[in-house]
Amino acid sequence: MRIARFVAPESAGLGTDPLFGMLNDQGTLLVLKGDPLYSGIVPTENTVKIDDVRLVAPVIPRSKVVCVGKNYADHAAEMNSAVPDEPIIFLKPNTSVIGPRETIQWPRMAPSIDFEGELAIVISRICKEVPAERASDVIWGYTIANDVTSRDLQKKDGQWIRAKGFDTFCPLGPWIETDFIPGDQKIETRVNGELKQSEPLSSMIFKIPQIIEFVTSVMTLLPGDVILTGTPAGIGPMPAGGEVEISIDGIGSLVNKVSARAN
Repeated sequence: MRIARFVAPESAGLGTDPLFGMLNDQGTLLVLKGDPLYSGIVPTENTVKIDDVRLVAPVIPRSKVVCVGKNYADHAAEMNSAVPDEPIIFLKPNTSVIGPRETIQWPRMAPSIDFEGELAIVISRICKEVPAERASDVIWGYTIANDVTSRDLQKKDGQWIRAKGFDTFCPLGPWIETDFIPGDQKIETRVNGELKQSEPLSSMIFKIPQIIEFVTSVMTLLPGDVILTGTPAGIGPMPAGGEVEISIDGIGSLVNKVSARAN
């Protein structure tokens, strides 16, 4: 099922706070009571058309966004790096998260900012030391992410926190797909309609179970934590005023605009 988080217009009589809804094939959201990550799927009697609402980030991590670097061999090659023998992980702050159609803000101190299209895992419960064969037990679903990066600052700093941690540098969406099973589905990124990245998820060096096992051997994950699973080759700069669309077969498309560079 697809779980979206949205804001409804005042005319819908649903209040002004973000709500969760279960999306059907006809483009209708069945409004849910509370946060389904914590309270389960509890339907209300309210429905609303998805075209009549504004989608927001399908999850706001209460704790952290964990990212896996260099998880596609061709991306490691374009970064002049060897294929890692274990996952390389780093963190983005939860304050970097925005939703679909929200604007990525280009900071003044960043000479350029790059797109990195990625599959994202949403964690369902508190977990630690999860063996690979039980990884599915702690996954609520999947969504799409853009690991926005200032490549210049990444090189300058020698580490990745500033380069990847600015506000708006982690677009997520458009919804969470709870029935998605990663395989040969393609992840593709387009900038102003031009295809920049295209590769099957099966090209990941470390698969989802390995990632879950490794990350939970390092840290405890909490409900709503998000793991970004790495980007394929083809990364590059996003132009001011441009539009970035990241698509994954079986999930959908995440679209965001890019602001002008701040003065």
